[in-house]
Amino acid sequence: MVFKKLHPYIKEKLASLDITTPTLFQTKSIPLIKSGANVYCFAPENSGKTTTLILTTLHKLQCEEAGSAPRAIILVENNVKAGELYDAFISYTRHSTLRVYYGDEREHIDLLKSEIFEGIDVLIATPKIVNKLLLLEGLNTTQVKIFHIDDASFLSEKSAYAALIAITQSIHKCQYVIYADKIEPNLKKLQDYFMQFAKTISIK
Repeated sequence: MVFKKLHPYIKEKLASLDITTPTLFQTKSIPLIKSGANVYCFAPENSGKTTTLILTTLHKLQCEEAGSAPRAIILVENNVKAGELYDAFISYTRHSTLRVYYGDEREHIDLLKSEIFEGIDVLIATPKIVNKLLLLEGLNTTQVKIFHIDDASFLSEKSAYAALIAITQSIHKCQYVIYADKIEPNLKKLQDYFMQFAKTISIK
């Protein structure tokens, strides 16, 4: 069972949420993501992509806080999705020490900088916000271990795509995982930038 090989905290949390059986997508994707490879994850809605993103992030960070700089960055399409993903994360991390932070576009960038400076483990935000933080030296990426892009079809927008490329150029080395409903040419082009030797999981 793929869930049995996750961190003990995660197994307890899954049991408390009465989640016992992984989806086909989770069975195929979680072990590959845990291996440390860069991964393209393609599957339709309700395949368990968001839960997979959360579980593999928690496992990678060992479900506990460490240092002050983020060790996981998650890019999402817009502010609404950032808030929704933050809420989903909190349902799993409420009883852990892991610090999840939502880069709310409605807040002043200086406030985001100061709150991030106090110490976070997971940053959830849009490419625009993350890129702005980097340009203003408000984000330290030296400790990033895993970088997710959730529902990556939004990268068809040129501004989001350009911001992503700029962001990844500031990261020396980490694992990248891209989630989307289907394979799209612009996502495969990312192999020329940071998705070299990436594996692909595709569920139809």
